[in-house]
Parts: sequence; structure tokens; C-alpha cells
Amino acid sequence: QVQLVESGGGLVQAGGSLRLSCAASESIFSFRNMGWYRQAPGKQRELVAAVVTSGGSTNYADSVKGRFTISRDNAKNTVYLQMNSLKPEDTAVYYCNAERRVYGRIADYWGQGTQVTVSS
Repeated sequence: QVQLVESGGGLVQAGGSLRLSCAASESIFSFRNMGWYRQAPGKQRELVAAVVTSGGSTNYADSVKGRFTISRDNAKNTVYLQMNSLKPEDTAVYYCNAERRVYGRIADYWGQGTQVTVSS
């Protein structure tokens, strides 16, 4: 069973930085994509950043471009989200996601989530 374990959330002042980590229980190359989503109270879950594991191409939400960076450590089976210049509107629960095809269907795996709170 796939496990994704997030860490690194917390409370930070506006303008500060945090780095989230997502450790997978198996090689990240067993997934097609890995990424980070977030969900703020009363809002839908949204994609923050994603990386294609084989080629390394990345995708970011417009709201975080230039401030957040997704990266990976293949040897550690870990994906990171470096968050700089944090704003109060970045406050949310952040979830790690991994996606792959299983028998032709897309299978999604999720971590338990980690809270990020940005104070003004």
C-alpha cells in the first residue's frame, strides 16, 4: 500500500518561508506525477505545484509562481515544496499527491495533510 508522509508545516509570519516534505513508501518513479495541493477552510482543494517524475517538468498555480518551488530527491523518494514570501492567503492544509496508471486507470494517492498557517 502506498504511503505518503508529509512534514514541515507550521506557523510562520507573512514574508517567511517553509519547506514541506513528502516521503513516499516506494520509488517516486513508480508514479507518473507527484504534487502538492492545498485546501483552505470553505474552499475547494486546489493544485499548488506538480512535477512529472520521469522528465522533471513542473507546473505551478499562478498564485504561487515565483514564490514556491517543487523539487525531488530520487534517492530519498521524497518530494519537497519550498515556499518563500508566504502570504496569509497561503494558509491551508497542504496535501501531497501521487498519481499513476493502474490497469489503464488513474490511481491517486494522498498524504494525511500538513497545516500551514501564515500570520499577517
